[in-house]
Amino acid sequence: MPGDTIGRMRRTVTYDDLGRLPLPGMDAPTRFAFSADGAQLAYLHAGDGTLAASLWLVDVLAPAPRVVMPASLGRRDEQGFDREEALRRERMRERSLGVTAFHWAAESPTLCVPVPGGATLLGRNGVLHRLELGASTDPRIAPRADAIAWVSGGELWSAVIDAGGMLGDRIRHTTDATEEVSNGLADFVAAEELGRYRGHWWNAAGDAIAFARVDTTAIPPFHIQHLAAERPEMEVHRYPFAGGPNAVVRLRVARAGRGAAVDVDLGADAGDYLARVVAEPAGTWLVAVLPRSQTSLRWLRVDADGTARELWTERSEPWLNLDDDTRALPDGRVLRSTEASGHRHLMLRAPDGAVERVLTAGDWDVTGVAGVDLGRGAVLFHATRDGVLDRHLYAVPLDAGSARSDPERMTTDAGWHEAVAAGNGTWVDRWSSRMSAPRVVLRRPDGTSVSIHEPGSSAAELGRTPPRLDTVRAADGVTDLNVAYYAPAADAPTSSPPPAVLWVYGGPHSQKVANQWELTALPWRALVTQLGAAVVVVDNRGTAHRGVAFEAALAGALGTVEVDDQLAAIDQLAARGLLDAGRVAITGGSYGGYLTIRALLRYPDRFIAGVAWAPVVDWEGYDSAYSERYLGAPAEHALAYRDASLRHDVGRLRAPLLVQHGLLDENVHIHHTARLLDALAAAGVTCDLQLFPGERHIGRAPAAVRTRDRRAIEYLARALGLQPLDDRPGSASDGRAGEP
Repeated sequence: MPGDTIGRMRRTVTYDDLGRLPLPGMDAPTRFAFSADGAQLAYLHAGDGTLAASLWLVDVLAPAPRVVMPASLGRRDEQGFDREEALRRERMRERSLGVTAFHWAAESPTLCVPVPGGATLLGRNGVLHRLELGASTDPRIAPRADAIAWVSGGELWSAVIDAGGMLGDRIRHTTDATEEVSNGLADFVAAEELGRYRGHWWNAAGDAIAFARVDTTAIPPFHIQHLAAERPEMEVHRYPFAGGPNAVVRLRVARAGRGAAVDVDLGADAGDYLARVVAEPAGTWLVAVLPRSQTSLRWLRVDADGTARELWTERSEPWLNLDDDTRALPDGRVLRSTEASGHRHLMLRAPDGAVERVLTAGDWDVTGVAGVDLGRGAVLFHATRDGVLDRHLYAVPLDAGSARSDPERMTTDAGWHEAVAAGNGTWVDRWSSRMSAPRVVLRRPDGTSVSIHEPGSSAAELGRTPPRLDTVRAADGVTDLNVAYYAPAADAPTSSPPPAVLWVYGGPHSQKVANQWELTALPWRALVTQLGAAVVVVDNRGTAHRGVAFEAALAGALGTVEVDDQLAAIDQLAARGLLDAGRVAITGGSYGGYLTIRALLRYPDRFIAGVAWAPVVDWEGYDSAYSERYLGAPAEHALAYRDASLRHDVGRLRAPLLVQHGLLDENVHIHHTARLLDALAAAGVTCDLQLFPGERHIGRAPAAVRTRDRRAIEYLARALGLQPLDDRPGSASDGRAGEP
C-alpha cells in the first residue's frame, strides 16, 4: 500500500497485446443480479478469452454454475449493431459481445434477455421463450413477468405475456416519434453525463409504465460524416452544446392495456434534467428532477394516473453529484445518500420524505449501495471508511433500536470489492488487488461461501508488475494525493533516475489510483516500462471519493489545480530519486487529453513531449450538463470558459505534441482538434496529427487501438531518448523484441 515496494520483472509484453480485450486476468464474471427471492444468481461470463459473454445461472443453495443462454445467441462482433444500439453502447462504455444485458422480473424468478429482434424469457422451469418484437430497443419485463414493454422506431409499445410465454396483442402507447422526438429512451445527456441509461420503467403493480419523452427539436443538428465508408454518409446528432438549448424531457405515464399516455407535471423548466426514476412497492415512482444549474435535486412521488407530489429537495454547492443509491423499502421508507455533510453518506427518509435517521457519518465516502438485507434489517454498502485505495463492503442497521449502529465491515481481504446483495442475506463478491486478478465468491446467510471463479494465473505468470502505491503532497502543500508508480522493467536499458511518462486523466468523477488488478493488467504501461521509462499516475484534486471539497477544487477553473498537482507529484517523486524531472513526457485521453495539452501550455519547459487522444479544446464546444456543472452557464461565466480553453495559449507550445482523434467521435467532436489546429496555425506553431476515420470516442476496433497506442508509445519513447522495441538491433519485426 502507500510506500510499499514491488519487484521489477523482465520484459514480457508485446505490441500485439495493445488493443486486446479482455485484459490478462480480467476474464471474470460480471453483471451480477439476484432473483427477487434471492434463490438464484445470474451473471455474464465469457470464459474463453473473448468478449462474447454467455448468461450463467447459479442456484444459491446448490451452487453449480451453468450456462442458460450461450453467447452465440447474441452479437459476435461490433458490426451487428444498428446505429441506435451502437450509440447506446458508446454511452454505456459497453465493450462486451454475445449476451450483453439481462434483468430479473421484480416479483418473479424470470429472466429477460434482449436479443436481436426481440427478447428471450427464461423461467424457473428452464424453458426459453422467444418473444419476436421486431426492431426493438431495451425490452423490459413487467414485475410479475406477465407483460413486456419495449421501444421501436422511437415509440413505446407493450404486450401481455400468457402463462405459456406467448405474446398477446401489441399496444402502441405513443404515436409522435420523429427524427427529433423519441419515447422510452434516454437522451444523450442523461446517458453520457447523468448515468441514466433507461427511458421507461414499469411500476411495481405492473399496471403502468412511466417513460421519458425526449424532444430535441430546439437543438440545432450537428453532422458527422463517415468519410471512410464505401459510400460516404452523414449522421445527424442533436448535440446540446454548453449554453445552447437542451432537449425537452417530459415524464409520461401509460396504463398497461391502454394506448393513451398522460403527461406528468413535474414543475420542471425546459432544459431541466430528468435524473432518476425509482419504482416503489406501492405502485408509485420516486422521480428526481435536476435543474440546469445542478445545485439542487427535487424528489417527487408520481402515481399511476400521472399525478405528482413534491416530497423533498436536496441542495449542494458548487454542484450536486448524482448517485444510484436510492432504494424504496417495502414499508414505504426511502433509503438515500447525500453529500450534505461534505462526504456522501446514507440516510433514511419516512414515506412522506422527512428525514428519519442518518445511517452513516464521518470523513469518508459511501461509494455505492450493494443491497438491502431485509431479514437482517441492514443496508450493505461500499465505502472508503478504511482508505480510498481499497473498496470494502459494510453493513449498517436501518433502525436506531439495533444493538449495533456503527458500520460492520463485511470483507476482509485488502483490495477492491464489488459486491451485489440479495434481500435474504446472500451476497456475491467480485474482488481483486494489484497482486491478484479478480475472483468471485458467493456468500450465504449461514456464513458459508462458495467460489464461483478463481483467477488462472498470478501477476508473475502473466508477466505483469504491480505498481507501487504512494502518496505525495498537492500543490497546496497540505493535501495528500495518491500515486501509482511503475518502475522501469528490471532488464530495460535505462538511466538512474529514469525518464518518466505521466499518464493523466484527472477529471471529476474519476479515481485512477486504486488497489485493483486493472492497474497491473494494462499493457500500455507495461510496454513503456520495458522501454526504460517509469510511468506515473496521480489522482489530483478534483477527482472523486475524497469528499466535496477535494473534488470542488477545480470549480470554475478547469485545467488549473489538476495540472499544478500533477507537476507537484513529479517534483516530489524526482526528489525521491524515482524519476528524472528533466525528462518527463505526458499523455492522456478525453479529459486527460485536455490536461495533457494544458500542461504543455502552462509549463512549456517541464515536459519533453505529449500525446493527447480526443482532447476537449473549448468547453463551450462540449455538452451542456458537463461544462455547465463545472464552469457555470457560458453567458454568465464567459471569462471562466475563456481561461479554460486551450486555444488562447497555443503560442506557448514548445514540446512535440501528437494529437489522435476518431472522426466519428460524437462525444468529443473532431471540431475540437480542428479548432486547436487552426489556433496553432495562427500562432505559427505545429503539432503532429493521427486521425482514425472509423473510430468514435473510446476506440473499438482492436487493430485501430493497437495502431493508436503503438504510435503514442513510440512517439513518447523517441522524445525521451529511448528506442522503441522494433528499433533495437536484432529485434523481431513482430514486436517481440527482448523476450527471454
